[in-house]
Amino acid sequence: MVFVIAEQRDGELRKPAKEALSAGRKLADELGCGLEAVILGENIGGLADEIASYGADKVYVVDNPFLKYYHPMAYARVIGDLIKEKQPKVVLMGGTQTGRDLLPRIAARVGAGIAPDCTGYRVEDGKVVAIRPAISGKVIVEVGFKSDIAMLSLRPNAFGIAEPDTSRKAEVEQLSFEPTDAEKKQVLKEFNVKATGRPELTEAEIIVSGGRGMKGPENFAMLEELADLLGAAVGASRAAVDAGWRPQSDQVGQTGKTVSPKLYIAVGISGAIQHLAGMSSSKFIVAINKDPDAPIFNVADFGIVGDLFKVVPVLIERIKKEKGQA
Repeated sequence: MVFVIAEQRDGELRKPAKEALSAGRKLADELGCGLEAVILGENIGGLADEIASYGADKVYVVDNPFLKYYHPMAYARVIGDLIKEKQPKVVLMGGTQTGRDLLPRIAARVGAGIAPDCTGYRVEDGKVVAIRPAISGKVIVEVGFKSDIAMLSLRPNAFGIAEPDTSRKAEVEQLSFEPTDAEKKQVLKEFNVKATGRPELTEAEIIVSGGRGMKGPENFAMLEELADLLGAAVGASRAAVDAGWRPQSDQVGQTGKTVSPKLYIAVGISGAIQHLAGMSSSKFIVAINKDPDAPIFNVADFGIVGDLFKVVPVLIERIKKEKGQA
């Protein structure tokens, strides 16, 4: 059996969860087994039908006010106990910030091997082999598993989303939950999300990122305008974050977020290895930099050598004209 941990936020199924379910259904068919999923939260019972539409044969719902926000101890205990009981061959989850924290906790509890940030997989002799980038994205490695259970976190946007079949139904099982005394000592009382109207960085199909070449925080307003015209998220290099120009949540790179959008626009970013590790799997990369020898051009599909303060305004005006906003 293939098992998917479906992540939700504010009562809505997240895009990486849909990708994991779609990949899980395909993998289950290749392995000749069923697909089951689990979802935790508050007032989430209605999501079972949506999870079923992406291929799940059975959905476990753990609905409790204590689980409204991600709780590391509680989530790991509940899902870990369920995995121990059901003994799936493979466990999948989107490689979001929550997924990166939760999957290793569960793997430790159940004694499973784990492959993070996977961009693909294949089946060999009835077992899954994970495919993932390594050494800052310079090589692609295949990871086999000695453990009975294989766990894979899937890089967001690396796997497609299947067309949902709303006529598909799944068996739904409600699981009871009661927090332990230890879990009650750790409580998240509020979850603050800055409302920008832009997509979440790891889930965005288009990202506009700025680096040291932006010269100051005030100049990111130009990139925000470009991003809003494109329906994109705004990212930043480590240099821009370390300088205090952007929050750490915007950082793309080895010590930030790993992204895989359809289009990544790097503005004033030189292309240090640390940054390339977090975005080199983007489908198309456009680089704007005044230095023709900047490493970013080695991975870019399209490069513009020039002053970003002259190039970006031209792009903005051209896009406005195309949209009839000029």
